Amino acid sequence: YVAQLSSVRPEALSKANRQLIIVGCGSYEAIAAYKEITSCPFAIYADPKRELYRVLGMTYETLALTPANEKRRSYLQRGLLGNALRSIWTGPLKNLSLIGKQGNISQLGGEFVFDSDVTCIFAHRMKHTEDHTEISELMQVAGVEYP
Repeated sequence: YVAQLSSVRPEALSKANRQLIIVGCGSYEAIAAYKEITSCPFAIYADPKRELYRVLGMTYETLALTPANEKRRSYLQRGLLGNALRSIWTGPLKNLSLIGKQGNISQLGGEFVFDSDVTCIFAHRMKHTEDHTEISELMQVAGVEYP
């Protein structure tokens, strides 16, 4: 998902007076490698104690995939096995120091859009591991031109 978020043009964010900030539940020690792996130009922060997660109501933990009655999201370009192998290959196998730095793998996240007054104008909390908001929908809500 972060790799697809990286397709959002920084100049489009700037034009809309928006910032894209990513918060993960892993260790800060993995951020530089993660930014490199995903080609992410945006700020990434670590919340290993998941304090912000709790404040934002992201308390659900599961390893469940997309239910059979739901359409898979477009950012899921590989199958389960392909995603798992790629994560292992580009993460711990490429950089052994990343082992154990990923945070709780069952912790679900979400997407939030705040206006200039820091009022939440959009909130989505994931219900399963493949439930991020489509990037195009997120950018539309934020008023950011995409692609």
